[in-house]
Amino acid sequence: MNNPATFCTVVPPHILDRLAQHEDPAVYEPARRTLEHDAQLRTRRRITTVRGAAAPAGTPSDHPDRTIYDAGHRAALPGTKVHSESDRPTGDASVNRAHAGLGATFELYLKAYGRHSIDDSGMPLIGTVHYGEQYDNAFWNGEQMVFGDGDGELFLDFTLPVDVIGHELTHGVTQFTANLDYFGQSGALNESVSDVFGSLIKQYALGQSADQADWLIGAGLLGPRIHGDALRSMKAPGTAYDDPQLGKDPQPAAMDDYVRTGRDNGGVHINSGIPNHAFYLVATALGGNAWERAGRIWYATLTGGELGADAQFSDFARLTVATARRLFGEGDENEAVLKAWSQVGVPAT
Repeated sequence: MNNPATFCTVVPPHILDRLAQHEDPAVYEPARRTLEHDAQLRTRRRITTVRGAAAPAGTPSDHPDRTIYDAGHRAALPGTKVHSESDRPTGDASVNRAHAGLGATFELYLKAYGRHSIDDSGMPLIGTVHYGEQYDNAFWNGEQMVFGDGDGELFLDFTLPVDVIGHELTHGVTQFTANLDYFGQSGALNESVSDVFGSLIKQYALGQSADQADWLIGAGLLGPRIHGDALRSMKAPGTAYDDPQLGKDPQPAAMDDYVRTGRDNGGVHINSGIPNHAFYLVATALGGNAWERAGRIWYATLTGGELGADAQFSDFARLTVATARRLFGEGDENEAVLKAWSQVGVPAT
């Protein structure tokens, strides 16, 4: 079932569910508000349709068109316009970070893959900061990015990690290309693709090689009360956090530990650890800049037109192998892709 009206958040429901059961009001109140709000938005997305942006006349620019709005701690979008593309930095760090993160995402897709914005037709990039009251999430709603400020104790400002911004905007890229169904393995692939390119956007912005990268998603987002490094680890799924309040990171790294659940659309934020780890293995086996070879294989697979909306892990694996051979021949790239999928227990042939 094609799912064009998906509402995608970076903090998975299983984390917020855990926090909502806590005895401390400082912990459970922001989590409950966030869960209730996200549920309302998901319902709203199911009964509306994502409107793709119309392609601009002429050739799309090699420069982004960014606009930042301030929601003023309300839940109305887009909010008050506070920053345009040509404006100088403001006194609001969240505005400046959102502007920079949208730009970093645009830059990676343009310079590495020749893609002009989210839809490849110069789509303007819109972000809203200071959304809601102690809102513990960030999301892509099919048309724009939205950032909560966090509650300051469990989660900090969601504009802080550039990979979170890249993750959410990549849901838009997926929406305009393979449009992977947001359930089960296809949903986990949807989440994984966003983690992959979110990490590559951070690595590109920092000039990091695959060996230098931390391969964490959301590093710097967790607040001072949390024992953990990030929301997810591509290098070692299941190790990003282990905290009395959040619980233990449930992500598996291989199919032997695949989690079967009816929650979170069939565990899309949990089982994404498996294809995440496969990409990490490919990137580190090849070395150098991960966006150049491993990223190119994943991007071409996502955008090549052969990936079905209901693709399973094995479908994606098989296509990445075919793509590696088409792009690079029967060399190191092909071997790295085959070996990585084998290591995580996904058949690729």
